[in-house]
Amino acid sequence: MKATLKSLRETKANPAVSIFVKTHREHPDNQKDPIALKNQLKVVEERLNNEYDKSTATSILENIQNKTSDLNHNYNLDTLAIFASTDDAQIVRMPIDTKERVIISDRFATRDLVRDMASAVHYYTVVLTRDKARLIEASNDRVVKEFDQDTDAQNNMENIPFPVENNGLYTTGDAGSDRSANNESSYLKEFFNQVDKSVQELWGENKMPLVIVGDAKNIGYYKDVCDRPDNIIATVSNATNLEEGSAQHIIDSVQEAVENYRSSLHQAAMGEIDKARGANMLQTDLQEVYRSAFQGVGETLYVRRGYMQPAMIDEAAQTLSMADDATAQGVTDDAVGEIIEHVIHNGGKAVFMPQELMGADQPIALVTRY
Repeated sequence: MKATLKSLRETKANPAVSIFVKTHREHPDNQKDPIALKNQLKVVEERLNNEYDKSTATSILENIQNKTSDLNHNYNLDTLAIFASTDDAQIVRMPIDTKERVIISDRFATRDLVRDMASAVHYYTVVLTRDKARLIEASNDRVVKEFDQDTDAQNNMENIPFPVENNGLYTTGDAGSDRSANNESSYLKEFFNQVDKSVQELWGENKMPLVIVGDAKNIGYYKDVCDRPDNIIATVSNATNLEEGSAQHIIDSVQEAVENYRSSLHQAAMGEIDKARGANMLQTDLQEVYRSAFQGVGETLYVRRGYMQPAMIDEAAQTLSMADDATAQGVTDDAVGEIIEHVIHNGGKAVFMPQELMGADQPIALVTRY
């Protein structure tokens, strides 16, 4: 997703059409989605025909039609985003809420999406039992997808695709004998080693942290054989219905652990801010933060959650002047969103902080590379 948004942000087009449609994950609610999409596409058609020449409008509409005509709404998440120009159209399903709208400009409208994605904890959940292993991708408290035979990322895998079945890698034997217990331990570790190889192959594409779910014994076995134990941000041993429970049931079960991880990030962030201040590598003035972000100097941007600031931005002069009226001509309604995009685009990261840690006196701070 980060790579897609980065590519979209780099694209300039005349025009660049961004379409956002609210969608639904479950049947029968997702039966409403084709109508919602059709309504937004009608808005696009009217605007393009009114604002651009026939050739331009026709080209963009055909690109959108080619990508949406056979769209399977059974795979919808919470938002369907379409980005189209005369060259191509891209469809992105996203696990975030958004306002339905059509934006036509010379750049794709990625700012709000980048902000939402940067503020989320995005992770894989590995679900372990003696007989089966599942892999679920999630963002905060929402499922993105559960990996199965229809998941494109698992096409042509070198290792076993998910779900991974334990086809006879352990035997129960005499439960009272040490030898049987040792055999079971060995067989389960071998099974979880195979599971981990599949996890690591998929991890290599996205490098997301891991939450491990299972009973305490299986979690311990997995940690023993895991190639990258440092990637594990949490373990959950009290979840239920691991094999047959819905993906959302599993993700609901790990939220306390995810919030604890988020809190640990916030505490670590305060230490990094203090360290950068001591090394004279911290900026808190919005104008200085904007210029450094634009120039690619920003390493980590810390932002108070919900902080937005209207401003006049002059990219040529690399200046930002705060404004009171977000609707005034030439004013960017969310200059902080622009800063976030610049930092991430230039290889930095954004961390969103709770208000109790970053108050009104310091709603934004940028740690610079030098």
